Amino acid sequence: MKKKKVQKTNAMRRLEMDKVNYKIHEYPWNEAHLDAKSAAAKVDMPFEMIYKTLVAVGNKTGEVVACIPASAELDLKKLAKISGNKKVDMLHMKDLEKTTGYIRGGCSPVGMKKQFPTYISSNAASMESIVVSAGKRGMQMEVTPDDLLKITDGAYADVTV
Repeated sequence: MKKKKVQKTNAMRRLEMDKVNYKIHEYPWNEAHLDAKSAAAKVDMPFEMIYKTLVAVGNKTGEVVACIPASAELDLKKLAKISGNKKVDMLHMKDLEKTTGYIRGGCSPVGMKKQFPTYISSNAASMESIVVSAGKRGMQMEVTPDDLLKITDGAYADVTV
């Protein structure tokens, strides 16, 4: 039986360019269920491994990226402080694709149009691997937290409530 060829995303190309090992998890998606909990159920893996990518805008630095556990909530005050801003607000959904190159439900911390300051929840530091969007709805990629940190030039930070 012939294996289905996976269509590469910018995130996957970036990982390959930097020789970072990753594993792809694909699942069927629909517009009503773009949340991480739905993704976790469909790729049959522990919910704790699934991380979501959120983009905010700081009053001093502009866009900042937070990669946090899917079960957690982003603390905008903590993100503002760690990123050198007085205040951050979530990036408007209508600006997501124009800013990052990705759409809602498929936003990866890897391979955005521009490299923004990236903060990965400190919870990830103790995990063997985490799963983030591969840059396309219905596609997740599993990487080590340290590799994600390196590829995004990010930092571990306490940015959740």
